[in-house]
Amino acid sequence: MAGKRQAAVLGLGRFGQAVARELTRLGHDVLAVDINERIVQELADEVTHAVRADITDGETLRELGIGDFDIVIIGVSGNLEVSILTTVQVKRLGPRRILAKAADDLHGSILEQVGADRVIYPERETGLRVAHSYAAGGVRGYLDVAPGYGIARITVDETLIGRTLGEINFSRTYGVTVIALYRGDTVTLSPASSDTVRAGDNLIVAGLDEDLERLPGSL
Repeated sequence: MAGKRQAAVLGLGRFGQAVARELTRLGHDVLAVDINERIVQELADEVTHAVRADITDGETLRELGIGDFDIVIIGVSGNLEVSILTTVQVKRLGPRRILAKAADDLHGSILEQVGADRVIYPERETGLRVAHSYAAGGVRGYLDVAPGYGIARITVDETLIGRTLGEINFSRTYGVTVIALYRGDTVTLSPASSDTVRAGDNLIVAGLDEDLERLPGSL
């Protein structure tokens, strides 16, 4: 894992609950917030902190320390007004990164304009996948292949730049297999051990979730 982090999940529908539970399972500190007391109580024993609060209230979010979190995931999409207002309030507080769930492309475009660093479309990404993408540091995408096993796309960490794949030896060092190398618009399948990693490269790797989670990288 790329270090223990602090994540806040605002809005605890099925998507938000899945993200909160999985991030907690992966070892991160998770604050889960929703206006529904029943949902908050159900999740209370499964995350670090569960709080009943109005996620559109800027003062409440400030008191919860939202601005100090590494990432805030806004899991509301059914109510457009709540989704947008929450994103605006969170942006004002300045957490490191904001992910917001959108119902469609237009909704997503608005969320980006008001402050979301990344927009999540639930019909394309599950809560589990989002959690793994965040937990694994440089991982930009995650595909759940089988229980405990996945394929991920990672942005190479600066510590890997200038080294060949053979020198890094992903299989021995991290327990994962490099499937492809993305460099700009060029994709190299089964790259050679002599290929040198450059800044901006992306790698497609496969392995156990626990090994993918400790790959070097930064969001």
